[in-house]
Amino acid sequence: MRLRHDTAKPLYQQLEEQLRALIEDGTVAGGTTLPAERPFAEALGVSRTTVQRCYDSLRRQHYLTAHGRHGFIVAAGRTRLSPGMDRLKGFTEEMQELGRVPSTRIVERRVVQDRSIASLFGLPSTAPFLKLVRIRCGDGMPLSREVAWYDLTAVPALAEGDLDGSVYAFLGAHGAALVRCRQTIEAATPDETECAVFGFTQPLPCLLIKRRSYARDDRMIEYVEGLFRGDAYAYRLDLRA
Repeated sequence: MRLRHDTAKPLYQQLEEQLRALIEDGTVAGGTTLPAERPFAEALGVSRTTVQRCYDSLRRQHYLTAHGRHGFIVAAGRTRLSPGMDRLKGFTEEMQELGRVPSTRIVERRVVQDRSIASLFGLPSTAPFLKLVRIRCGDGMPLSREVAWYDLTAVPALAEGDLDGSVYAFLGAHGAALVRCRQTIEAATPDETECAVFGFTQPLPCLLIKRRSYARDDRMIEYVEGLFRGDAYAYRLDLRA
């Protein structure tokens, strides 16, 4: 590792970025015990506080777990996720395909009327929507914060249904299976709330995915904006001539 003293970026952030990259690409595998703070600091020629701040930041981002007197070990399953985009699938199915255990925490759930959202669906401004804000996790680590709107005139059962699991499965069970979507992906910077969700000490690049999903009758059912942490996601496209 090479840390530069001639730059404005703090040494602990340089060390954090380099360690995170080694964990994500698998060079430092899950279960690896990291060097103790003092000898690591001496080897790098930095203060113990620098290493301590680096380790603490990576712990808050779920890259490291405390291991008592033995210091920190690298958390399992922290290589960058690379899901394929070959077909329409929800977060739950995507995590299962990648061998991760999906879980969801609902932050907000309410019925709303929203003029701008209604215009996206091509519905009157008074149309009711279910607004659902969720934190999506893989193996317990927060991977995305999703804000979704669902057309309640198409699927009224959504208003009171059990949505702790897969919403896509719920829609399918109520005759509104999603069969196609239009999706865009762009770079985005997380705000203060989103940084707190992901455990970032400073804003890191994220992926903002916007998706409009349709049922078989070509009726738009869902609009979702999902912010995915860029340090954990790299979407894969397989293209053929």
